[in-house]
Amino acid sequence: MWPDRPLDFIKLDNDEDGIHFGLFKNNDIVSVVSLFVNGHSAQFRKLATKTSEQSKGYGRRLLQYLTNYVEGEGNIHHLWCNARVDKAGFYKHFGMKQTDRKFQKSGQDYCIMEKYFHDILNGT
Repeated sequence: MWPDRPLDFIKLDNDEDGIHFGLFKNNDIVSVVSLFVNGHSAQFRKLATKTSEQSKGYGRRLLQYLTNYVEGEGNIHHLWCNARVDKAGFYKHFGMKQTDRKFQKSGQDYCIMEKYFHDILNGT
């Protein structure tokens, strides 16, 4: 995710509150993502795949697993993430839509992507 930065750069104060997922290949972790639930909304953060394993579908499989997990929980209606603007197309494959909210962090342009799972008003 940030291979040129120290480990402390990616640590967040509430990391211990997250649900952490990993995809393994031959007992070696190749892709990770963390999920943070807040009521009926959940944010995933830090989706990353080892540089040597990128473009092999591991991140896609892990995000599909996470999306299925969230939908299966039944009480999470909204999933969102801070996506690099140049990667927004990747998240659209999972039914996520780009919002008009954008920001910059560490020289990168980001947008907020989101997906709704259940119609709260109709109870579905």
